Parts: sequence; C-alpha cells; structure tokens
Amino acid sequence: MQIALYVLLILLSAVLVLNFLAPRSYHICRSIVVDRSSEEIFPFLKCLGNQELWSPWADKDPNMVKEFHGTDGEVGAVSTWKGNKEVGEGEQEITRIIDGELMETHLRFFKPFRSESDAYIKVEKMGAESSEITWGFSGENKFPMRIFMLFMNMEKHLGQDFEYGLRKLKLHLEKQMV
Repeated sequence: MQIALYVLLILLSAVLVLNFLAPRSYHICRSIVVDRSSEEIFPFLKCLGNQELWSPWADKDPNMVKEFHGTDGEVGAVSTWKGNKEVGEGEQEITRIIDGELMETHLRFFKPFRSESDAYIKVEKMGAESSEITWGFSGENKFPMRIFMLFMNMEKHLGQDFEYGLRKLKLHLEKQMV
C-alpha cells in the first residue's frame, strides 16, 4: 500500500512539473508574396467557401462535409466541417474584417479533441501588383493538452500545412484569377 502511495505521488508530481514546463500558448504564422494587388485578392480571401480551393485540409480529406451559415465574407459567417481523423470536426466563424487588409476568425474544434483558437489572414500591399499574405493561428494550451505540447512540435507540424496551403493559394491567385 505504501509503495502504491509513493508511485501515485511521484506520478502526480511529474504531471505537475510537466504542466508547469509546458507552453501556455501558441502562435504559428507563415507568409507568401503573391503577384496580385491586395484589392484584387482580398474579396477572394475573406470568403470561407473559397478556402476549399487552397486549404491543405481539403486535400487531406476530399470527402469532407462542409456547410455554410450566414453571408460568406461578412462578420458572423460560419463554416462547419466534418472529416476524417486527419481533419476532424469543427467550425470557423468570421469575427472581424478590415476591408482590404485583415480577416480574423474564431475556430472551434470538436474532434479529435475540443479546443478553440483564433486565426487570421492579413494582406499587405507590397507594390502596385504584389501583396504579402500572412496566415496565422494562435490560442491557449489548456491542461491536459498543454503537457502533450511538450512532445508535439505544433510549429513544425502546422507550419508545414500553412506553407503548403499558401503555395496552393499563390498558384490559384496568380494563375487562375482574372
């Protein structure tokens, strides 16, 4: 009995130490320069429905079920998805738009685990016919997920997805947009 108590105390102490050491928040962002003016591309970027054309997760589950509520491209519009285990289930709501510059969204993930995050797409004019697009994602790591973040490189994992998606977006905007 006494050994079991010691083992339990050691395990509890380990969890507390790991929780203390684990990152409390995350922020991941990637950028790409596109040979299109911000005036041309922002109307496309602020529509959640257009994300299917460049989202890395659309490629991970081509059979993902998506639904849209509200007026796409306006504050309050919501996109929901249900997909395979790689994309999970959740929803994204437009929370703020600064026309021509910024769209912010709030993400609610339901599967494979519950969490909430904020995302943004920022467009900065680089020249008459070029723009830098920055796609970012941030949130808080809550217990017990905070401990798992010690063993998962979210920056690398999601960063690769963001880079892939931005390359697809650049290709679409430069080659297929009129």
